[in-house]
Amino acid sequence: MKRKHSLLWVLVALLTISIVVSAGCKKTEDKPVDAKVTVTDMMGREVTLPAEINSIAAVGPGPAINSLIFAVGEGGKIVSGLPEFARNERWKYQYKFAPNLKDKPVVQTAEVTPNMEELLKLKPDVVFAMDAGTSCEANIKVMADAGLPTICLAWGNNTEEFKQSMDLVGKVLNQKALAEEYNKYFDDTIARVNKAVKNVPEEKKPRVLHLNVESMTSPHKITEWWISEAGGNSLTKEVRIGENIEISMEQLLKWDPEVIVVFAPGQVKALYNDSRFKDVSAVKNKRVYATPMGAHIWSTRTSEQPLMLLWAAKTFHPDAFNDLDLEAELISFYKHFYKYSMSAEDAQEILCGGPMPSKH
Repeated sequence: MKRKHSLLWVLVALLTISIVVSAGCKKTEDKPVDAKVTVTDMMGREVTLPAEINSIAAVGPGPAINSLIFAVGEGGKIVSGLPEFARNERWKYQYKFAPNLKDKPVVQTAEVTPNMEELLKLKPDVVFAMDAGTSCEANIKVMADAGLPTICLAWGNNTEEFKQSMDLVGKVLNQKALAEEYNKYFDDTIARVNKAVKNVPEEKKPRVLHLNVESMTSPHKITEWWISEAGGNSLTKEVRIGENIEISMEQLLKWDPEVIVVFAPGQVKALYNDSRFKDVSAVKNKRVYATPMGAHIWSTRTSEQPLMLLWAAKTFHPDAFNDLDLEAELISFYKHFYKYSMSAEDAQEILCGGPMPSKH
């Protein structure tokens, strides 16, 4: 009798083990590690990607693309390094937001063509490229033909297009909810500024020039958007054809800007010390400002564009924005979207134009 009971318990134990093992195998089958998804990029291309993205590369305007990835909290997955032009102290916040970027390889040439040797070594799960006023179609073809899953983002002088890019980044990186939150924050910021400046009479809107003093150019079409939305009159709006337009000294004096936003903090002092500008209203009234600089130069394409709008509006119309605490706004923005806890000192450095550039 005891032997029968012993055999029965053995059979029960074996049956239990079989059920557990079978359940374990079934669980593995339900979650295949090689799952794929297909998304449509902003060139209308269908691209097949891993369902879970663990490594990301950026080709094109690297700091700008990285800023979109930072804005959905996924900077830690970037495996490509900054392009050569951004490898100096001025872009140090890229490394603060994503310390993993240090010592990562450059994956593009100075002419912004892909370095295929480095990219194929990295084997990223996805490559983001950007059409930012110039076509990235040729670059995408080279990378896609080599088997790299490549997504085209687009961002001209169109905020709706930018929000579509953010939605696409969120979808690819499984951060759809945070991308939607970001776009709502962007819309809410526009509405907030519009409400404050909508009653400003035309004659009270300052004549504004966005100027790179070193090259005497006005950079980027996006300039026309943030100046107008912030309640300023852009002096280049009617003459802008391309991304960068050259400005003669004669033309600048004729325009007589009341506010000048320069490209880097060192240019403020340079402009004040240049006798050619001494009769310009912005110089005489000490209304020359450096554009803020965090992940990227705020006055250009960056996910920090809502912050640029707030800064510009407060700069143009300080009385209308007495209650706007820009330092607190920055700390909140970077914490929520970039997942970065910013100090007050960092926030002030960014608002003053960021660190001065210097070669490593």
